[in-house]
Amino acid sequence: NGSSLHPLPLPVGKETEQCFSAKFWGIGADGTVGANKNAIKIIGDHTDLYVQGYFSYDSRKSGGVTVSHLRFSSQPIGAAYDVVQADFIGCHKQEYLLEYDVVKDLKENGILLLNTSWDEKTLSERVPETVWACLRKKKAKLYCINGNQIAAQIGLGGRINTVLQGSFFQLSRLIDPQEAFKHLENAIRFSYGNKGETVVQMNITALKRGMEEVRPVDYTKFTGAKTEQKVSAQESMVEKVIRPMEERKGDEIPVSAFVGWEDGRFPTGVTALEKRGVSSYVAKWEPQKCIACNRCAFVCPHACIRPFLLTEEEKEKAPADFETIPMKGKQLEGFSLRMQVSVLDCMGCGSCVAVCPAPGKALNLSPILEQKKEEEHWTFALTLPERKPLPLTNVRGSQFSMPLLEFSGACAGCGETPYAKLATQIFGERMFIANATGCSSIWGASAPAVAYTKNQMGKGPAWANSLFEDNAEFGFGLAMAQKVKRNTVLRLLEEIAQEQPSLRLGIETFLQADKIEGAEVKKAEECLLAALQEHQGQDHKIRKLLASWDDLREKSIWLFGGDGWAYDIGYGGLDHVLASGENVNILVFDTEVYSNTGGQASKATPKGAVAKFASAGRQKRKKDLGRIAMCYEDVYVAQVAMGADPEQCVKAFREAESYPGPSLILAYAPCINQGIKRGMGSSQEEMRRAVEAGYWVLYRYDPRRKAQGQNPFILDSKRPNGKFMDFLAGEVRYSSLTLNHPKEAENLLQQAEKEAMERYEFFAGLAEQ
Repeated sequence: NGSSLHPLPLPVGKETEQCFSAKFWGIGADGTVGANKNAIKIIGDHTDLYVQGYFSYDSRKSGGVTVSHLRFSSQPIGAAYDVVQADFIGCHKQEYLLEYDVVKDLKENGILLLNTSWDEKTLSERVPETVWACLRKKKAKLYCINGNQIAAQIGLGGRINTVLQGSFFQLSRLIDPQEAFKHLENAIRFSYGNKGETVVQMNITALKRGMEEVRPVDYTKFTGAKTEQKVSAQESMVEKVIRPMEERKGDEIPVSAFVGWEDGRFPTGVTALEKRGVSSYVAKWEPQKCIACNRCAFVCPHACIRPFLLTEEEKEKAPADFETIPMKGKQLEGFSLRMQVSVLDCMGCGSCVAVCPAPGKALNLSPILEQKKEEEHWTFALTLPERKPLPLTNVRGSQFSMPLLEFSGACAGCGETPYAKLATQIFGERMFIANATGCSSIWGASAPAVAYTKNQMGKGPAWANSLFEDNAEFGFGLAMAQKVKRNTVLRLLEEIAQEQPSLRLGIETFLQADKIEGAEVKKAEECLLAALQEHQGQDHKIRKLLASWDDLREKSIWLFGGDGWAYDIGYGGLDHVLASGENVNILVFDTEVYSNTGGQASKATPKGAVAKFASAGRQKRKKDLGRIAMCYEDVYVAQVAMGADPEQCVKAFREAESYPGPSLILAYAPCINQGIKRGMGSSQEEMRRAVEAGYWVLYRYDPRRKAQGQNPFILDSKRPNGKFMDFLAGEVRYSSLTLNHPKEAENLLQQAEKEAMERYEFFAGLAEQ
């Protein structure tokens, strides 16, 4: 009707006086969310209070921020919004006080429970003065407990949830603490009973200590750290969008901030800005014991330990305590090695410690507070030029190449990321990655934290995510598009060679070197580019070629995804790509379960394994995707497990990428959902045990060998060692079946062993043909 419209703000509710509101800031995988779900169930079931819970968490697999919003009231709760006036705030990670405005929503006279390893002096010095001023203004009470230390002493590792749950019930008084203890003990037996009485008792002990050891702290005279207002003249995507999102202020970003990025692109390398400092214990290098094998860097899930080579001149510029060791060998002569850890990115899983073959171990886990200088050391190491003195054909040489996947949001000890990291180190400068939704898409590039990055030359993988069900088709489309673009440029290059005889030799040299990694192809490319630039003023075809120069190098097309994608929902498309004959590489992270969505059974879940939708153990044998793919006879297929045979893994990656047709790599990837009893820090050791027991078979099938009169199938596994059942007993997904369904377990697991041995004999037969 011509009248103007004025937007009105939506009404924001207020907490009622009868409502007790609580807000918990936790860390992904510390158990906080699960503990809070138990809390509302216990109070809802055993009191007359109404309860409400809402749980907000980012997409990182572990180490990310989780915020739990709980309400308890004598009246029905109709609040459809986050807790903004909290009687109780639990901060389960001390560093959050430095990064986020944790205490903003605390009510007057409210309670702040802080899980901290800092003493009162450190708290006063490190926490911003604004935090203490806010608490004083609100007349709040501060209670502290060192939940991480208690959990570690008991044997719970990073699972601090039970400790802090005890502290919450002790302080909140929503239920009498003694009564609460009885109900919590019952909840512990229900939640952890299938993991054995030892685990149950550890959690009961944690609960008791959480109630008993929480202590009040007088903060009224704390001065606090001075805070500086960050003012930046930059108008980059990082400053306008990414940093506010990282600070959990995404709702405040105006639409105008995305001008120039409307197509959905995000810059790479964003995770390098985060420096989350998740772990209290991080890797520490002991140079006097190091044998410079680079195994630690090879297996690191987060690329936070890297080998750097220094000249004598660079050593003189290094910080005073920047220790190095001299390198031996013709190609490394004159260099010194520094195995540098980024302590603020290390997740403390201990994978590097576990695989270190040096006598006495050249790595150990040390308190992060004792390694403050390592932050400076890491910053200096990044100023050193990237050096690749050794071929990328083995473990040691590959690790001198910069990882182009770093500091991801994967779980500590993740079995997936080391494979993807390896691929970027060998092929990353010319990789296109089509990533199926799942764990690998979350730790790879979950906005705004893009873990893929670029090297010192500004080159790195191009990454895109597609739906679960059509990623193979999506990746196939990327491959076809690049093939058409490259063929167009090659035709143009051939025409130029015919019309410009002086350029012919440079063009032919480049085309011969095009598929070679390393200095040779780069030199040929640089020489050809320089020659073409000299002649561009004379020929419009050369100018057209230079405008499409990036399409000239053959791209390395990769399809990434988990077993849920490859074996199940996306299998139809995957099969289509395998049958196409096109040069596409497929990397499957086989965790044997739907990892990203909570551990549901997939067709990759083996017989007898317990998972969601298979609580009594899966009844069917695992789908053999590799054997299916080999039936086409023109597909390169490999099964790898880097912890069992790292060199075989590198060889398979290189063979697959060089094969001029479809290639499929099935990578065994231990996952937190499998319940490895030794902990995720032993994930590489778990791969070795799986292969030695015959649970997972290493092999390579290369159709090129058949044309050479050789057997295309190569079995890389040795005969099983007879410890199949011992291997199964080391994982909760199998031991819980034995605990809860002993008769069924005996039958199922015996069948699983029989089928595993038959599978090995089948592959052994193929190798002998």
